[in-house]
Amino acid sequence: MKKRVLLAIMFLSLTPILTAQVKPFRFGFQIAPSFSWISPDSEGYDSDGANMGFAWGFLSDFALTENYFVSTGFNMEYLSGKLNYPHAMALDPDTSLLTPGDLARKYRLRYLEVPLCLRMRTNKFGSVSYFGQIGFGTAFNLRAKSSDTFSYVENNISLTNEKDRDIKEEVRFLRETLIIGGGIEYFIDESTSVIAGITFQNGLTNILKGQNERDPDIDQKAILHYFTLKIGVLF
Repeated sequence: MKKRVLLAIMFLSLTPILTAQVKPFRFGFQIAPSFSWISPDSEGYDSDGANMGFAWGFLSDFALTENYFVSTGFNMEYLSGKLNYPHAMALDPDTSLLTPGDLARKYRLRYLEVPLCLRMRTNKFGSVSYFGQIGFGTAFNLRAKSSDTFSYVENNISLTNEKDRDIKEEVRFLRETLIIGGGIEYFIDESTSVIAGITFQNGLTNILKGQNERDPDIDQKAILHYFTLKIGVLF
């Protein structure tokens, strides 16, 4: 019992020293160019490369110890990717007759993401320290649009139909990701620092919903992945 009391007294005596060395809460903002692509998991669906995107947001660190933090905030993300797959659509607005063909679709997606990560930082080397982080991100779809090129054959002639569409009803509202990253933190003074790092966000959940228009037995399934180069300031 005496040992427990002694340990408690020692811990309480060290707490003011720890809080004096580390701010319990830091707040900042960041911008993040991104590189995203969509990996399909449906028969006949193929990825058609990656696209550049962008994100901006606010971040906050809650200190657990001197070099361990719970990192969260929110990010407004503008992501995209391309898929090619068999499709069918009504070309004549006066009829519901579907014409079979192939669709090349570029997705333009906007998400509000709330990350929750553990950030681990090294001791300072002069004015610089290094960090790694791991955690999860929950994102909410705010907008989903597409640029479509539909290819089909009519009277033995190959034709295309191009159109921009609102596809919010075809995209799931929630998206979950695994976040892994690292970078460098440069301290301007004791409380202000500039951070820069690379983060990989590995999609965990299907972003699409519904069935294929040409073959209703095929469920639409695809995962969104992306890299970001994050640059920010913490106060």
